[in-house]
Amino acid sequence: MLLRRMLIMLGVVALVVLALAAYKGLSIYQQVQQFAAPQPAISVAAKAASEQPWQSRLPAIGTLKAYQGVDLTVEVGGIIREVLFRSGEKVTQGQALLQMDDQVERANLATAEAELGLARVELKRGRSLVSRSNISRSEFDRLSAEEQKASASVAQLQAQLAKKRILAPFAGAIGIRQVDVGDYLSPGADIATLQDLSKLHVDFFLPEQAVPRLAIGERVRLSVAAYPGEVFEGEIAAINPKVEDTTRNVQVRATLDNQDDKLLPGMFANLEVLLPGESLQVVVPETAITYTLYGNSVYVIGEIQDEDGQPVQDEQGQPQLVVERRFVKTGERRDGQVVILEGLQRGEQVVTAGQLKLDNGAHVSLAADRADASSSAEAGQ
Repeated sequence: MLLRRMLIMLGVVALVVLALAAYKGLSIYQQVQQFAAPQPAISVAAKAASEQPWQSRLPAIGTLKAYQGVDLTVEVGGIIREVLFRSGEKVTQGQALLQMDDQVERANLATAEAELGLARVELKRGRSLVSRSNISRSEFDRLSAEEQKASASVAQLQAQLAKKRILAPFAGAIGIRQVDVGDYLSPGADIATLQDLSKLHVDFFLPEQAVPRLAIGERVRLSVAAYPGEVFEGEIAAINPKVEDTTRNVQVRATLDNQDDKLLPGMFANLEVLLPGESLQVVVPETAITYTLYGNSVYVIGEIQDEDGQPVQDEQGQPQLVVERRFVKTGERRDGQVVILEGLQRGEQVVTAGQLKLDNGAHVSLAADRADASSSAEAGQ
């Protein structure tokens, strides 16, 4: 009886073990089948690499400066008698801007002119006397020196008097005045700033490698934050004949017309030097490039082929697509596009969105909405 019960228990245990083993085997089989099943295609956006005329440009940043600009000061001290300009107005060359008190200088000038008149009369009389030998030659020379001394004194006082009246050295826009009537100005005191805004300079720096590509007269395009989307054009006017020791950059100056005085000195400018000539370059969207420390790469889309070299088709009869990660050499970047110097041919399709999900050899499909949008954009062009 006991033996029979033991055999029954052993049979039940064996059945349970077989059931668990069968369940585990079925689970493992299902997992193997799941991993063995082909992975669904990863949806990506793509665009064909195109060959376009490309004009090389040298990007830089610069600062706008006035064609002519000075901070007006006085050479001699004195009290302001009259201010002859309004802040912010346009002035012409030679226009009077400031009059300082000049009564003392005028009185000194009148005295000097009287002494000059007397010296000339005495010199005239001495010339008549020396011709008849009534005075010595040395006395005549003394009279001549006195006349020259008096004339020089008058010229000196006239120059001092002229410095009491400040004139505009050139035409331009005058800034906010820093003085008022009755102020005492010491030599070198600022009156206001004067800027000629009809033209502007933009100074910028480029690396020394760019020097062979630079030339006087090359066109420059620039933009400023004050007028987003607006482009201003000028041309290179000067190239510094030395390279900076600390930065190994060369200073370049361009000149541009300032229509309607829109631009102001001191503005920050983003600019590009337009190099002459255009060449055909393979171009792709910038979003297609994957940048890493090991190099830049793109995912190129190709068709899966069978042993006979024929495209493998999916259930809808469309060719199955696969990606190949390819390292490329990139060039200039501009307006969302990148020049490909090596590693890609015209017409090859590259992935422009969805690269994070990809690996070399991944099965992909083109997103219908993005593909249509890309086709429509290309048809519009």
